[in-house]
Amino acid sequence: MAFEFPIRIYWEDTDAGGIVFYANYLKFFERARTEWLRSLGLDQRALREQTGGMFVVTESAVKYLRPARLDDELIVTARLESCGRAGISILQQAFLKGADRTLLCDGRVRAGWVDATAMKPARMPAAILEKLNP
Repeated sequence: MAFEFPIRIYWEDTDAGGIVFYANYLKFFERARTEWLRSLGLDQRALREQTGGMFVVTESAVKYLRPARLDDELIVTARLESCGRAGISILQQAFLKGADRTLLCDGRVRAGWVDATAMKPARMPAAILEKLNP
């Protein structure tokens, strides 16, 4: 089951053509991933302070299918695809809110776990792995 996060489209999200600027979908995905982690009890600031590590995006792939426009309401999802000792892969989608839930954008984001000081790959603590893979 995917985590769902609502987003409303504002003027600042659109381009000169009145549609959501393509890069903003990555921002929407980031918000949904952050709230998904928070829903699992994984606050990113606390993780950094308590473990000395953090997630960083290492790869993203996005397919744009249909545009969102000003005042649209979206549902942005995050679903764990895979989890290893050094990173996670998350499937993400943006849907137009409504009965038919039109898929607007489809993506995959890979986030690696790094030592926050050295910014080098590290092993995720077991407690985090347990929350990601209950």
